[in-house]
Amino acid sequence: MCVEHLLIKALYPVKKIIMNLEKSKKRISKKAKMGFQGYPTIEITYSGPNTCSANGVLLELVAAEGAQPQTERFTTAGDIREDETIQSAIVKMIERSGAQSVLLNEGV
Repeated sequence: MCVEHLLIKALYPVKKIIMNLEKSKKRISKKAKMGFQGYPTIEITYSGPNTCSANGVLLELVAAEGAQPQTERFTTAGDIREDETIQSAIVKMIERSGAQSVLLNEGV
């Protein structure tokens, strides 16, 4: 087997993680671009020490108009926007909650 094939096989897991991360980010962004579609809604707010690095994310699920929001917070040492596990968890929460609307607060 040539060196190029070995290198591709060695990098395949990294490529798969990057693809999953990009796929999750795209699904969140696409849902957010649809705008308000009704309840339940999920609001996603990233937070961090500066505008370049977000180490936390706050998810607020509002089941109906006027209802109290249910919150979930995730934190990490690195940039949470580039964490494949967290981004995948956000997608799963959107799907499982049946959220009709996703509000993405841009920036940190």
